[in-house]
Amino acid sequence: MRYAYAITSALLVGGASAALVMQNPAGAQTAQNEPGAVSATAPRAGAPMSFADMVARLQPAVVNISTTQRVQVQTNPFAGTPFGEMFGGQQGGGRPVTRQAESLGSGFIISADGYVVTNNHVISAGQRGAVVESIKVTLADRREYTAKLIGRDPDSDLAVLKIEGKGLPFVKFGDSDRSRVGDWVIAIGNPFGLGGSVTAGIISAMHRVTGQGGPLDRFIQTDASINRGNSGGPMFDMNGNVIGINSQILSPTGGNVGIGFAIPATEAKPIIDTLMKGDKVERGYLGVGIQPLTDDLAKSFGVPKGKGELIARVEPGEAAAKAGIKQGDVIVKVDGKDVTPDTTLSYLAGSLRPGTTVPIELIRDGKSMTVRLTVGTRPPPEQLAGFDPDADEGVQGSDEQQGAQSAAASIGISVAALTPQIARTVGVDPSTKGVVVVGVDPSSDAGQKQVARGLVITSVNRAPVETPQAFNSAVAAAKKSGAQQVLLYVMRRGGVGGYLTVDLAE
Repeated sequence: MRYAYAITSALLVGGASAALVMQNPAGAQTAQNEPGAVSATAPRAGAPMSFADMVARLQPAVVNISTTQRVQVQTNPFAGTPFGEMFGGQQGGGRPVTRQAESLGSGFIISADGYVVTNNHVISAGQRGAVVESIKVTLADRREYTAKLIGRDPDSDLAVLKIEGKGLPFVKFGDSDRSRVGDWVIAIGNPFGLGGSVTAGIISAMHRVTGQGGPLDRFIQTDASINRGNSGGPMFDMNGNVIGINSQILSPTGGNVGIGFAIPATEAKPIIDTLMKGDKVERGYLGVGIQPLTDDLAKSFGVPKGKGELIARVEPGEAAAKAGIKQGDVIVKVDGKDVTPDTTLSYLAGSLRPGTTVPIELIRDGKSMTVRLTVGTRPPPEQLAGFDPDADEGVQGSDEQQGAQSAAASIGISVAALTPQIARTVGVDPSTKGVVVVGVDPSSDAGQKQVARGLVITSVNRAPVETPQAFNSAVAAAKKSGAQQVLLYVMRRGGVGGYLTVDLAE
């Protein structure tokens, strides 16, 4: 799924009014959202008149989170160029200087002894080269604490902090699986640095896939106003339970347009429990590159629309390769669960426990089959890369390659033989067999899909092509058969590959 507007991560936050600690007759401290304490004052279901009493109890557990960062700023605009020394000035002029930066976000306390939940991006460095020096948590009553980072999980964008305190106001997680579209929700945070802001709305969608990919691309969507500074703050249901952690917005400008996303509590709590113990979060990994099945691809592979995901590549030596899964397979079920646009293959794989063996149902060459797969362990995010068929790497071939090109006018692509030297130039393995794109007609479907010079094509309609002649023959055969499209397997810089359908010209 691709959005017309950019998904903007919100830097969030917030505390708000005076902290209120309720005690039972025996003197034991209870959560701010203990059953009965909130529901007795919550707005009447279906017809809220005021959220004031409920907010008064919940707001003290919501906190402001800020970081102090140290970042080196380059003062010489010519640094890194041959003119750097010339224009850098004398006596050290133009050298990088160290400056301080700050970030702001939200969070909430989940225990009386000071464990705090927020988004990972709230307490992370804001730019490359920056170092986070300190994290500060400010309560609604303006008490300030220096926080210790207990654990973080970039894949889920969650982090756990600890402040040293006793008898702190706190809230508990609810069961987000019981939430329904149309239910009222409240978000508390610190949008644009405005402390203690409360907004209300409804759940717009459950299990929303935003298209970012990854094992936890599955959110609660709401129209409650969420803006920059709200990230990491809680989303409450009408019983005062935390059912989500506000994380992102969909916006053309960075401001609220009524589409916000929260990490579901049932997804977040097991991760938070693991981080609180000081343990590392481990997720299942298949070792494949995945492409969603567009209508064109589903037609090309002969599978029903909305069922399964296409395997664009298989990583050597990983779980899928060991199980016999191949490039071009369409995986339709994982451990008995259907792969759908709402329940993606990445989500299902990430939910598996490493080391377990599960059945994988797939379609290969139009035939259904099942393989047994022993689940691997997902590597860190920085080691993983995806494939975007619409991305433009901007790689340019050399002028000398033009003489070797062969035209395939009906597809709008000109190709040349892929030599080991050219392969190294365009960033793929020198042993790769295929052809390299040296020209694209911008008015063709290939041009509209941003096929660019330097792209490597290894197959046409799933048949290998190793020479320009083989490529042209395969395209000509497809057109002669009456096909309207051809299916290409393309590789970009770094050897990342995937399938792409291109229309044939009339």
